Order: sequence, then C-alpha cells, then structure tokens
Amino acid sequence: MLGMGVLFFLFTENKKAANKARKFGDLVMPLKEVRVWRFGLYYFLVFGCFVAFSQWLVPYFVNVYYLPLVTAGVFASLFSFPSGVIRALGGWMSDKWGARKVMYWVLGASVVISFMLIIPRMEVYSPGRGVMAQRSGTVTSVSEEQLVVGEKVYPLVKKTAQTTDYEARALVFPTKEVWQEPMVKVGDEVVKKQLLAKGITRIYFQANVWVRHTGHAYRHCLGYRQGGSVQIYS
Repeated sequence: MLGMGVLFFLFTENKKAANKARKFGDLVMPLKEVRVWRFGLYYFLVFGCFVAFSQWLVPYFVNVYYLPLVTAGVFASLFSFPSGVIRALGGWMSDKWGARKVMYWVLGASVVISFMLIIPRMEVYSPGRGVMAQRSGTVTSVSEEQLVVGEKVYPLVKKTAQTTDYEARALVFPTKEVWQEPMVKVGDEVVKKQLLAKGITRIYFQANVWVRHTGHAYRHCLGYRQGGSVQIYS
C-alpha cells in the first residue's frame, strides 16, 4: 500500500474541474423531479439499511443471544458477504423481467420478512384461568394434579417439564403453556367463590438465532438484487 501510494503521488496528475459558479437554485433544481426522491428512497432502503444492520448485528447477537464476539462477527460477515455476489443476479433478473417489477417484488418480500423478524425474544407471564371453590369446606388434599375440598375434587392443570426445556430446543414459532398452582394448603377453611388455585400463562418466543440470522441474510440478499434495477433506471 505504501508503494502504491508513492507511485500514485509521483505519476498522477490532479485534474481540477473548471470552476463554474452555480446558483443555489440550480443546485436544488433536481429535487423537483419525483424520480430523484424515489431513487433516494430506494437507495436508502437497500444500502443505508444494510450499513445500519451491519453495525447493529454484532452487539445484537452478543447482548441478546450471548454469543461469543467471534461468532457474532462471523454471523455479521455472512450477512454482508452475499452483497457482492447477488448484484449480478439482480442485473440479470432486471434485464429479463423488468427493473421496476423486480424492484417492487424485492421491496415487498423485504417488508414481509421484516415483519416476521420484528417480534423480539421474550418470555411473558400473565394471569390465567384459576380454580374457585364451588362450595365451602375444608381442604383435605393438595397436589399438583388436584385439590380436594370436603368431598369435592378440583382437577388442576399441571406444569409440564417442557417449560424448563425450551432453551435446549430450536423453536421457530412462539409457544404458550398454561398451568395452575394451588393457593391453599391442607386444613384451610375455604368459602364459596374463594380462589383455590391461580392460573398462569407463559408465552415464550425463542427468536431462534439461526432462523433470524437466515431471515436477515435473505432480506439483505433481496435488497441487493435491486442494485441492478437502480442502475438500469438511472
């Protein structure tokens, strides 16, 4: 690089363009054209968003999925690498089917994929359907499967082992689980309509890192297919 810098300094000539005074109105005149704004929006979407994602992905993978920095960097590189390869395909598709048609197809697919990726990784607990006493009495038995008040048996929804096993599995879609936990103990006197067991609803979305990374990369590839269409339009 140093050698090329020396050669460039010795053998190149700086050609300055002829200075021609231009008024401010002449400079902003292209903004009157709707195509200028439209092309600017297209370029913002397919290149500006790509640069933003490239900067954002590494801390995202590290902070949300606790990936090592090296692995997060590899994922970010796999997100960026297809951009140089996919341009040729985008130009060929634009020549074959028309730049505008390909561009609208690309943007539409990107919107759909983006919508699928906007839901963050989350684990939400909310109240569920509980069990209330149908008559007064004394609690004689309490277990995970049922409550007994007097002679009345109240079946309960038991918490399954899957609740603690979700992290070890690759889940594509959100999961929901409902169970009930006793609120009374043996010997308690209860009255009619008293809450015997509370209901718990757990909604868990793993936002699997491999699925989401594939979605980010595919959306990026779609965006860069538009490179050929922009060149043809301009």
